[in-house]
Amino acid sequence: MEKVTEFINSLDSFVWGWWMIILLLGTHIFMTIRTGFIQRKTISKGIKLSVSKDPDAEGEVSSFGALTTALAATIGTGNIIGVGTAIALGGPGAVLWCWLTGVFGIATKYAESLIAVKYRVKTKDGRMQGGAMYALERGLNMKWLGVLFALFGGIASFGIGCATQVNAIATVAEENFHCPAWVVGVVTGILVAIVIFGGIKSIATVCERLVPFMALFYVAGCVIILCINYDFIIPAIGAIVSLAFTKGAVAGGLVGGGIRVAIQYGVARGLFSNESGMGSAPIAAAAAQSRNPVRQALIASTGTFWDTVVVCLMTGLVLVSSIMKNPNIDVSMVDNGGKLTSLAFAQIPGIGPLLLTVGIITFAFSTVLGWAYYGERCVEYIGGRKVLIAYRCLYIAVAVIAPITALNLVWTVADILNALMSIPNLIAVLLLSGVIVKDTKRFINDLDAWDETPVPVVDDKGITISEKPDMTLVK
Repeated sequence: MEKVTEFINSLDSFVWGWWMIILLLGTHIFMTIRTGFIQRKTISKGIKLSVSKDPDAEGEVSSFGALTTALAATIGTGNIIGVGTAIALGGPGAVLWCWLTGVFGIATKYAESLIAVKYRVKTKDGRMQGGAMYALERGLNMKWLGVLFALFGGIASFGIGCATQVNAIATVAEENFHCPAWVVGVVTGILVAIVIFGGIKSIATVCERLVPFMALFYVAGCVIILCINYDFIIPAIGAIVSLAFTKGAVAGGLVGGGIRVAIQYGVARGLFSNESGMGSAPIAAAAAQSRNPVRQALIASTGTFWDTVVVCLMTGLVLVSSIMKNPNIDVSMVDNGGKLTSLAFAQIPGIGPLLLTVGIITFAFSTVLGWAYYGERCVEYIGGRKVLIAYRCLYIAVAVIAPITALNLVWTVADILNALMSIPNLIAVLLLSGVIVKDTKRFINDLDAWDETPVPVVDDKGITISEKPDMTLVK
C-alpha cells in the first residue's frame, strides 16, 4: 500500500507539474488574444445578462440557475483554504498570480462554455445535455476522447466533488459544534438525496438561493476584517505586488520566495479554484435557456470573475493584511491554509469563527450538489439514462461514509482525475478556437439573435434519432 500511495503521489506531482500549468495558463492567454480580450464583455454584458431571463429560448433552467449551479461547484473550500495554502507556501506574491490566472481564465471559461452550448443535444424527454464530451464528438468527431473526459469526470465527482467536501463539513462541525462525524454524514446524505433526485431543476433551484447567500455571507466577513485591518490594506497590496516578482520579507514575517515560487503556487491554486479549462462548469451552462452560444458563454465566464477575481482576491487581502497587523501569527509554523484563515477570522470578536464555519459548510455543501450534476451528465454520456439511479445511490453512499473515512489518497486521486479531465477539454477548446472566434464575431454585438445551429434529438442511449433546426434567425 505504501508503494501504491507513493506512486499516486508521484503521478499527482507529474500531472500538476509545470507542463500542466503552462498548458492551462497558455490556453488562457491564447483564448484571451483570439477572442479580442473577451473579459471586457464579461464585465460589461455578462453580469447583466446573468440576471436577465430568456424564457423563450431552449433549455431546462434559467441562465442564472445554470450559473449558480456552476458557481456552487466552483466556489468551494479552495477559495478559503487554497488561498491560505498558496500564501503559506508561495508568499504574498502568490495572491497576484492567483488573481491574474482568474483574469485570463475568464477567456477559457467563455470558450469552453460556448462550445458546450453550441454542440449540446436534447433528449426525447426534453433535457438539454452538453459539455466537452459532446463538443469532442460533434465538433471534432472524436467520441473516444469524449468518453475519456466523461470517465474521468464521473469518477472524480465522487472524490473532489463529494467525499472531500463532506469530510470538510464533518471536520468543521465536529470542531465547532461537537457533532459526531457519522451524524454529519447521515444528515448530509439525506439532504443531498432530496436535492439530486429532483434533477437539474431541483439542483438549480437550491443553488439559486444558496450561492448568493453563502457568497455574501463570506464576503461580509472579509469586509469586516478589512475594516479592522484598514491601516494595513495598502501595505498588504504593496507586499502582494512586490513579492510577486522578487525575493524578500515585509512586516509581519511575510517572506516571498521570488517569482518562480510565487507563480508556482499562485497559478496552481488559481487554476484549481476557478476550474477554468477543466470542462466542468460548461456542463451546467449547456442546460441553460439561451438564445445562442455566445450569450450563455458570457454568463458562464462571470463565474471565474466572481470566484477568483473577487472571492479569492478578498481572501488574499484578508490573510496578508491580518498577518501584517498581527506579527504573532507565524506563517512558517502554519502547516495548512485552513489554520491561517481561521487565525484571520478570529479577529472578529465573538462571531468570527462562526462566520468562517458557516462559510466552509455552505461552500462545501454547494460543491457536493454542483458536482452531482456534473457526474450525472458524465455517466449518462457513457451508459445512458438507465445508470442514473445507480450513480445517485452511490453518490449518496459516498456522502454518508466520507466523514469516517481517511481521504488523503482519495483527494490525490481526484486531483489527478481533474488534471486528466482538463486535457481532452483543452484539446476541444484549442482545436475549435476558429469556431469560437466565428460565433463570437457573429453574435457579440447582437446577443438577442437566435442560433441556426441544429440541435440533435437523441434517445436514452445517446443515439441520434433526428436532427432538426429548432431555432430560426431573428436578425
